Amino acid sequence: MDTHRNERVSEALREELGELIAYELSDPRIADATVTEVLVSPDMRHAQVRLHLSAEETEQKETIRALDGAKHFLRRQLAERLSLYRVPELHFEPDVAAGAGDRIEHLMKRIRRGRPRE
Repeated sequence: MDTHRNERVSEALREELGELIAYELSDPRIADATVTEVLVSPDMRHAQVRLHLSAEETEQKETIRALDGAKHFLRRQLAERLSLYRVPELHFEPDVAAGAGDRIEHLMKRIRRGRPRE
């Protein structure tokens, strides 16, 4: 499969899922979930959706459980919004690199000061 197409589909899914989760779902358990990355399998049947979640593990599990319950609604909305032959099956997981946010903030501060590298 064309890697550029895979990247475009991943990015389109990330944008649409971010909007759907932030504005369309009214479940209070998923209020702080942010889509960070979507990885689509080469056959376009599965998509791993990585989410930035709150720090507590119990809240993360509740958020993942709530999103798994809304999976069919999200797929139906994606099918309406995107013109894909097949909307992939969604698999939600917490983003393990979300803890790198402090490092990113540090780098952004350095860039603003004019010193991008150490």
